[in-house]
Amino acid sequence: MSFLIPMAYADGAAPAGPAGSGFEWVFLVGFLVIFYLMIWRPQAKRAKEHKNLLGTLQKGDEVVTSGGIAGKVAKVSDDFVVLEVSDTVELKIQKVAIAATLPKGTLKAI
Repeated sequence: MSFLIPMAYADGAAPAGPAGSGFEWVFLVGFLVIFYLMIWRPQAKRAKEHKNLLGTLQKGDEVVTSGGIAGKVAKVSDDFVVLEVSDTVELKIQKVAIAATLPKGTLKAI
C-alpha cells in the first residue's frame, strides 16, 4: 500500500529567531493602552458621574428611573428615595435605580 502515498521525511529544523526581541511587548502594551482608553476610563467616568448624581439628590428634583418611571423626589434617605408619580401615588425605590435628573417643569409638560 505504500506505493500510493510517497514517504514524507521531515526537513531540518528551522533556525530559532532571536530570543527576547521585545516585539511581543509592543503588542501587549498596545493592547493595554487600547483597553484603558476605550473601556476602563469611560466606564469609570460614567460611574463617577452617577455617584455624584445620587449624592446631590434632594426633595423636589424631577428624575427618571432606569425602569422608565418619571417622578418628583418626595423624600431622600440613605439607600431609598420616595418618588411622587402623581398626586396620590408615591413609590419607594432604591437610589441606584435613578438614571437621570430632568429639568424643572418637565413632568408638567409631559
